[in-house]
Amino acid sequence: MDATAAAFIGMGLCALGFFGAAIGIAYVFAKTIETVGRQPNAEGRVAKYCWIGFALVEAVALYGLVLAFLIMGKIPG
Repeated sequence: MDATAAAFIGMGLCALGFFGAAIGIAYVFAKTIETVGRQPNAEGRVAKYCWIGFALVEAVALYGLVLAFLIMGKIPG
């Protein structure tokens, strides 16, 4: 396997971070909706932690994107 093929495989593996982030974001918001549905008076406290969780999960996707761009810059050509 040459270096170009390995780089493209590595970039594809970085895309798995997007899949994990999508599942994580869906889970965070689903649990927030469930919690607010059960206890509407706790919406203010739960919403704060929801957005913090969203930002942390979204950071994983951004790390994958940055890593893919770094690999793309190393493709010989």
